[in-house]
This record gives sequence, structure tokens and C-alpha cells, in this order.
Amino acid sequence: MPERLRDADTAVHGNLPVLAAGIRSFTFHDDETAALRDVTVSFTAGSFTAILGASGSGKSTLGRLLAAWLPPGGHGALAGFLELSGSRLEFDGGPDDPRIDPAQWGRHVGFVPQDAATVLSTVRSTVAEELAFGLENSGMERTAMQAAVGRTAALLGLHDQLEQDPARLSGGQLRRLAIGCAIITGPPVLVMDEPFASLDAAGADGLAAVVRDLLARGTAVVILSQSIDPLLLEAGTWVVLSGGTVTASGPPAAMGACSGAVPPAIRRPAAAAAAVAGPRPVVPQTGTPALELRGVDFAYPGGPGAGRWRRRIVQAGHPGGVAPVLRGVELAVHPGEIVAVTGPNGAGKSTLLRHFNGLLRPSAGSVQVRGANISGAPVGRTAASVGLLFQQPRDQLFERSAVREVGFGLDRLVGPAQAARRAAAALESVGLAGAAREHPAELPASAQRLLALATVLARKPAVLALDEPTVALDGDGLALLDAAVRRAAAEGAAVVLVTHDLGYARSAAHRLLALDGGRLVPA
Repeated sequence: MPERLRDADTAVHGNLPVLAAGIRSFTFHDDETAALRDVTVSFTAGSFTAILGASGSGKSTLGRLLAAWLPPGGHGALAGFLELSGSRLEFDGGPDDPRIDPAQWGRHVGFVPQDAATVLSTVRSTVAEELAFGLENSGMERTAMQAAVGRTAALLGLHDQLEQDPARLSGGQLRRLAIGCAIITGPPVLVMDEPFASLDAAGADGLAAVVRDLLARGTAVVILSQSIDPLLLEAGTWVVLSGGTVTASGPPAAMGACSGAVPPAIRRPAAAAAAVAGPRPVVPQTGTPALELRGVDFAYPGGPGAGRWRRRIVQAGHPGGVAPVLRGVELAVHPGEIVAVTGPNGAGKSTLLRHFNGLLRPSAGSVQVRGANISGAPVGRTAASVGLLFQQPRDQLFERSAVREVGFGLDRLVGPAQAARRAAAALESVGLAGAAREHPAELPASAQRLLALATVLARKPAVLALDEPTVALDGDGLALLDAAVRRAAAEGAAVVLVTHDLGYARSAAHRLLALDGGRLVPA
């Protein structure tokens, strides 16, 4: 990085932007079409900007360029400029373009990507150590470091998880940890991509409070989103991206009044239920359930660094030193029924779903699929009847094309000809027929989630278990998801979906349950 940017902390900002970009074009090396074109953005100290766009609009690419997670020259050619604290770097896409050191740039621009786990070091065994990682690298004194960790954890509602293994966090807790890692060093700019994804109501309220606190301290906050979450109504400026270019910009009040300024595919939570079909009638619960849990208990054992955490559990009345996640869970789901499960981050919702196909085994009680106890069955055998959509698509995508992904292993189940038909139909059902030959890693986050769903749908399982299926979906993606879920239920599948999207849950499900204190109760 040029030396002038190393001294950017000492720049006198005034009304000058702390971060700006003028992008005539940005094109990935293996593409012919520009991913971004004619995009100009500028952020001053204490400003709050929302960059809105549907899936594939280019907002994540823009966010990564602003944060130097996508350095020009490394993955694509940039024509234009990037400016940090008054120091401008000019690019023309040629070999003589300046080179950016992402680590140095990251001192000034904190970034939280859509996939929150990618911001973590992966070499720390506790939440506290993960938060302290950047401070250790900067040589902060230990007492000050401990104070900063405690303060940041309290801001984000992670104080009780400080000694927990990050791998054991829920999706919402993991996102809060990623935000904490981005803000703990106090960068002048914070860029967050879909920060409300996977957060429960308390987490969303907590994030809003954190953003307001950062703004009051003079931090420029930029949020990239395909949903108009309530906090974004407080932004000073909305910038709308579509097809890689800015189609509208201005204050929220003016944008809301301007017909067509915000595309319909950008979701509005208050109207989420209107984006899908109406509530479903109750399914008669007769005959053998497709899925049944009988008195299921489960607890994770303590892990590395769990000393004080384990002592707290013992003091709370669990002498084994192991916190129960599920307690006597009773659940019966019949063919054709859609059940939605909600609950706060860390309640154990993903843990519950992993019992359905045997990825986790109950410490007490049993799981029945089509009337048969799966306790002794290999996971691979149970997976033929129970399709599980993971919260992170990256956990189940590994092939080199979308059609190969959906068809993986299908020929052994139904034969080559039927497998090809099923794979094509599954891709069609989630709107990805035109992306059959594309590499899954090159698809937008929403398309990756829909592709992962297609891999499950193609097997026509008796039970569909969907973990946060609406995350990263714009309005069009939500409609595709809803149609696919309803179609599967109409064909006789029992569907259990875990979600914080209460608007969608109330619209799509026959029953809404909450996981509260380890037990399922009516919501």
C-alpha cells in the first residue's frame, strides 16, 4: 500500500469523505460483462448509508471493493478510483495499477461479509480470544485488551458466550461475533453485508443500538441489504443498485415517495407476508407421522476453554457440567404438513434439525422417521428419507456445476435417466435452470441457497428440514422458496423450517412453534 495511506489516520477530514469510490467499470477476469459500472459513492465521518439491491445487483461486489476484500488486479480489473481519508488511488485496469494491502486497508475499513464465518481467524478456541485477535496483532496492552473485549461483547449480547467455542455458536451469534471483530479496533468506516440475516428480534435491536452508537462516535456506517430493515429507515442516504449500476439515490423519505425507485424484488419486512400466498389450513394429524420426536434430550459436552463457562453451568444447577440444549422435546409432523420453528439465537434450533437425520443423536428419547426409530441407522441411509438444508450453503455445495451438484448421487437412487429429469426439474423449481452449467461458488449468495435447496428437493424426501431458508433471499427468491416448499408439502412431504422470518413463517406454516428453554411450545 502507498505510504500516504499508512498515515491516513492523521488526515484532517472536515467534510471530506473518509471513503469514496468512482467506478467506471469493474470486470472479473473470467467475465466479459462488467459486474459494476458507473457507480460513484462517498461516505463522510458519522454518515449512515444503505446500499440496496436485489440478488445479483452487484452490492456484495461493491462492498468487497470498498473493504479491499476484492483488491483490484487480483480478481478483476477496475477502471476508476478508490479514495481513503483523502488519499486517492487511480486505476485503469492495467499492469501499472497501484496495489492495495488488504491488511493495511482493513485498519481503516471494517468489513462484515454475508458469510460471517469468513471474517473469523479460525485459530482461536473461544469467543473472547477471537475478539482479541486483532487487538493482539496491533500490540495492545493486556488490561486494555480485556476491557475492550468485555465492552464489545456486552454491546453485542455475547458476554455469556465469551468462553464458548465459536464453532458452537448459532448463526445469529456467529454474525454478532463477526461484527464485534470488525468494530473492536475502532475503524473509521464499517461496511456490513446483510448484517440482519439470522438475527433474532433481540439481536436486531442490539445491532441497531450498536450502529447508533458508532454513528454518534463518528464512524461512517455502510449497510448492504436486499431488505429494507427498520434501521435502514434511519439512514441518511439510500443507494439503489440494479444490474451493477446505480439506478436511484437519495434520502429514504424521498426514495419511498418516488415510484419505482426501489425495485419490488427488494424485500420490505412489513409486507413480507404479502409476497407469498396466504396462510395454510390445518392438516389433519392422522396416521403415522412422517417425523416424530419422543422425549428427546440433548446436551453438547464442554470444549476447549470452557472452564469458567462450565463452572457457571454447574452453579446453575447442572452438576454434570454440561448445559442441556433440548429437554424432553415432543414433536410429530405428518405428511403434507409445514411446521415453522422459531426462537432466539442460541436456543438450539439448528441442533434440533440435526437430530432428524441422525447427524446428532439424543442423549435420551428417540427420533422416528416413518414410524421407524433411526437410532441405529447410518446417517447416509436416513438421509434418503430426511433432506436437510443447512444454514450455510457452503456446507453442502462442492461440485463444479449446478447441475452436477443437484444430480450428485441421484443416479444410484433412481437411475441415470430419472436422475437427469429430477435434477432439471429441481433447478427449474428454484429458478436456476439457466445456471445449470455455472460453478456454485460463482453464484450470488441467494442463488447458492436456492441451489442447496434444489439438491434436497431432487431426492423427494419424506421429511424436509430447512435451516433459515429465507436468509439472503430477495423478494423473487422468497417467492421461489415458498412455491417449492408448498409444492413439496402438496406432494406429501412433511416440512419443518427453522426461521427468524416471522412474516414468512406465519404465512407458510400450518403450525408455528417456539423453542424455549429446550422445549417446543406453541408460538
